[in-house]
Amino acid sequence: MEKSDFLVVDTKRNTLIFDWLLHQIELLGFKGHVAQISTSIILLVVFVSGLILIDFLIRKVLKSLFIRIIQRTLNTYDDLLVQHKILDNISHIVPLLIAQQLLPIIFIDSPLWASIVFKTTTIFIVFMVYRLINGVLKTIRDVLHLKNRLVDKPLDSYLQVVQIFLIFIGGMSAFSILTSIEPWRFVASLGAASAILLLVFKDTILGFVASIQVSANDSVRVGDWIEMNKYGADGTVLQINLNNVKIQNFDKTIVTIPTHTLLTDSFKNYRGMQQFGGRRIKRAVNIKISSIRYLKQDEIEALKKIQLLAPYIAERQKEIDDHNLKTQADYNVLVNGRRMTNAGLFRAYITRYIQNNPNIHQDRMVMVRQLPTTEHGLPLELYMFTTSTDWEFYERVMADIFDHLFASIKYFHLEIFELPASDDLRSFIENKDLK
Repeated sequence: MEKSDFLVVDTKRNTLIFDWLLHQIELLGFKGHVAQISTSIILLVVFVSGLILIDFLIRKVLKSLFIRIIQRTLNTYDDLLVQHKILDNISHIVPLLIAQQLLPIIFIDSPLWASIVFKTTTIFIVFMVYRLINGVLKTIRDVLHLKNRLVDKPLDSYLQVVQIFLIFIGGMSAFSILTSIEPWRFVASLGAASAILLLVFKDTILGFVASIQVSANDSVRVGDWIEMNKYGADGTVLQINLNNVKIQNFDKTIVTIPTHTLLTDSFKNYRGMQQFGGRRIKRAVNIKISSIRYLKQDEIEALKKIQLLAPYIAERQKEIDDHNLKTQADYNVLVNGRRMTNAGLFRAYITRYIQNNPNIHQDRMVMVRQLPTTEHGLPLELYMFTTSTDWEFYERVMADIFDHLFASIKYFHLEIFELPASDDLRSFIENKDLK
């Protein structure tokens, strides 16, 4: 029987297994074509089971030996090899190589199927070799990142260039295997048709490059919350494919944007906030400037009854008295020396109220600061992080804090700035008429 040229093993010896099993099948009463098909199916099942077993055993042996070596070493380089699945890829290549050698046994009377399976196996080997090389490159990148002088270098960009080159080489090899065309002829024909290909597949090429870079940079993942105001996108990424990205907004609408816009347009990814474990509150209370003043002693004594504020007032009062005594401040004029203001005590109260709130991260930044005054008064900005990134929890905690502040500000003889309402104008007109 004539065999295909691509089979490099000696098939004459392998016919012994096929012929022996065929003979056993014929003894059971199967004849002709049915016996040959039955023989091939049995050999294929045994063959696949054997490959799975070999793959499992190789991975077990390699990992057990390598783990013993890792336990004896103090460096992290070998850990990176495991992290990037170098051993797994090696263990997958070995069964595939064995498959190439044993194919003639199974498809001894089916050269066409033998050729198809052989080419498929070879393409899988090319793919696994690419994964192996890619894993080695990632390991080298991570090792270089451990060097202090290379921490801020764009190593990922260099890796991406090599990855694109490897993908091109792997794709060209796979095409050459499928079509039996020599690689250099494929490259030559590709160069001649490149202008037409770029024009016809422009969006696909842009999406393909964007997909590779987005994956390599890990800038967006499925499940991330991203915001792109230009496209009306503010929600969770459902799918990232070659040509578009699907985003489900919080109102359950679906926005589809081209994949390459993730490279050309800016967007906000909230993954860092979710990994951080807290969501930022950054909101201001606008105080009416005319209500800010020095506090009288009886007002200070009244504010001492606020438990959160009492220790601060005592400490602050001692500091002010020591300073005024040292400078011999004239108490007859209020601006002489140092005095407590209602705005300053309110700011101190807000800080202590936040620091005692169990829903606020105390190991993150907690700050109450004054922003530049505007036509809307003096903004007191609260800056803090909630203990959960859940949206409902975040809104509830923020509302509770500001509800409390709006209600408590009256104890400090302060007023929230607000534009005149209809009741204000009506009251003004009535008072004017009475006069």
